[in-house]
Amino acid sequence: MRKRYGSKMVAAVLAACLLVMGGSYLIAVVSKPILDDNARQHAPGEFIRLSDGIVHLEAAGPVGGQVVVFIHGLATPSFIWDKNYTVLAEAGFRVIRYDHYGRGYSDRPRQVYDRDLYDRQLFELLAKRDLRLPVHLVGLSMGGAVVVSFVDRHPEMVDRICLIAPAGFPIEIPLALNVAMLPVIGEWATALFGDWAVREGVRKAFIDPGKMVDFENRFKQSLRYRGFHHALLSTLRNMDMNRMEEVYNRVGRRNIPVLLIWGRQDHVLPLENSQRVLAAIPTAELQVVENAGHNLNYENPESVNSLLRNFLR
Repeated sequence: MRKRYGSKMVAAVLAACLLVMGGSYLIAVVSKPILDDNARQHAPGEFIRLSDGIVHLEAAGPVGGQVVVFIHGLATPSFIWDKNYTVLAEAGFRVIRYDHYGRGYSDRPRQVYDRDLYDRQLFELLAKRDLRLPVHLVGLSMGGAVVVSFVDRHPEMVDRICLIAPAGFPIEIPLALNVAMLPVIGEWATALFGDWAVREGVRKAFIDPGKMVDFENRFKQSLRYRGFHHALLSTLRNMDMNRMEEVYNRVGRRNIPVLLIWGRQDHVLPLENSQRVLAAIPTAELQVVENAGHNLNYENPESVNSLLRNFLR
């Protein structure tokens, strides 16, 4: 009798916990507005419809100039290129920057966020905009992984690439992130605590807190809309960014010039990983920026812009 009573109590407690978790998850998700035309009406740039949804992009510089495409990382949208975009356009390049699906003002499709999705988005964007090929690609962090994967699949479309602290090789994964990767628990945890965790991750990417004020205000826009956390969580689960050595090796066997830029004080993707990139792409030119963290293109734009102009010519 006692065993039966104890079993019922355990079952009741578990049911109550599941009910609380489910309810708190729904409240956290539904409380965020959907990204729609009204939300986009004050966004800069333009929008283009691709097979997986609407993509937000901006273009600047002479139409006939050599095309440079800026590709942002895991969480921060294309405004991360604010301090590089205009500079290269004024240098005579035709510059494009866009938001990944799930970020910024691009659609947030409920699907798997893997290399195929990011590759398809970039391929369709280049084709639909009828851009002059081959193009230069500049990728930051996860954007570097997108660039390398794209070159591996479409080498004829790319002239030169610049990888800024690129993802693709193993790093130490925090316990909280490992928990977030678990089915169901990950969805619940990111819905309730994802905004805080992402903001903390962004702070880790900076060296000088004083340079974060305007950045954080802009970044809060991404956190406002439904679907952002699904995109991040699905990317972490399916992009497989810690095991891309073979992809890098294949790119290293192609005759494509590569510039590798890394911040000396990068606490997100450590400088040591640059040696793994160089082992895979021995012809890459490594430039280390002193007193710089992970978001060095935003925090140290003068150094990065100078390197980009000299490399992309």
